[in-house]
Amino acid sequence: MLPDNPVVQTGLENLLNDPPKRIFGKRAGLLCNPASVDRHLRHARGLISSRLPVELTSLYSPQHGFCAEKQDNMIESDDTFDPVLDIPVFSLYGTTRIPTKEMFDHIDLLFVDLQDAGTRVYTFIYTISHCLEAAKKFSKSVILLDRPNPVCGNVMEGNCLKAENSSFVGRYPLPMRHGLTIGELVLLFNEHFSIGCDLEVIPMKGWERGMYFTDTGLAWIPPSPNLPTPVSAMVYPGQVLWEGTNISEGRGTTQPFELFGAPFIDTEKVLSFIGGNNLPGVHLRQVSFEPTSNKWMGFICNGFQIHVTNAELFQPYLTTLKLMQAVSCIHKDKFKWAEPPYEYDFDRLPIDLITGDSRIRYMIENCERIETIVDSWEDDLRQFDKISRIFHLY
Repeated sequence: MLPDNPVVQTGLENLLNDPPKRIFGKRAGLLCNPASVDRHLRHARGLISSRLPVELTSLYSPQHGFCAEKQDNMIESDDTFDPVLDIPVFSLYGTTRIPTKEMFDHIDLLFVDLQDAGTRVYTFIYTISHCLEAAKKFSKSVILLDRPNPVCGNVMEGNCLKAENSSFVGRYPLPMRHGLTIGELVLLFNEHFSIGCDLEVIPMKGWERGMYFTDTGLAWIPPSPNLPTPVSAMVYPGQVLWEGTNISEGRGTTQPFELFGAPFIDTEKVLSFIGGNNLPGVHLRQVSFEPTSNKWMGFICNGFQIHVTNAELFQPYLTTLKLMQAVSCIHKDKFKWAEPPYEYDFDRLPIDLITGDSRIRYMIENCERIETIVDSWEDDLRQFDKISRIFHLY
């Protein structure tokens, strides 16, 4: 049942209620996916086409496809046609991840309406950054419709990306949990990192920085297939690290990222290594599961389900780092770092691209105190906080 009066109005709804005059009569494109809906679950493409004084001529899709049907990384989508509006859908996760001139020849301005995950390792935000660069190059405008940060906007966590680990899962020196809405983040990309395109952000109404997605009153539509619930989004800033290992991150189960494990894991030893089931804001429930796809498909995995008991105390990145170190140190003979490729990088270790700092891998391998890792990122976090506050809209 949908809420009668959600607390938050998205940028999409505010655009429809008060469209800026600069868009009138323009040819428009829309970067979107199934999560691009209003409070009544009506999709943005239909609303923009029928209610705004623009000609919607093209659609664009990020990773996982226009229908969010592609399950895994590096599974490309083809260009196609939208059967509803009979206009082209250009894939920005296919033969190219950078918009071409031909893709933008159809438009004067690009609307962007995507639900972010609040995490550095999420390709949607870098697809948008490429769109900003293309808009600058081809003299187009971009209007981004803001949406909530699902893991709140007043907490940052993790080290900032090192330049040598830049990739399609990390183009800019952000912390793992960046604490910005997608609109604020794109303003930072455009201004602080000097893209300089003609950009406007349509803000939300009613959103406050301390809100988690469950506080917004909005319906959660999975922005990608393996973030099916707000809980999966909550654990994702840490659990995405398992993608850089031979440990299952729960893909191929009904609870991706909430579950993790492998056939060789001794869960009792893992709990003992981390000092028991006492990590802040979370309970680790010992489980066995059998993935139907991806890593360890068809094998019984021993591991845990992460139950978030207190979102404000829970530190997803630090939690997974501690768990990863436990598994690595206990199972030195069987734990492995995943080999390339990862998100179109064919040379560097995926874990270094995900963490953004190869020193973290060395510290985990050598069983150094995780608290030392935390100390190492505090200065960068303070600097990022100082910069990012300039772009706060709420």
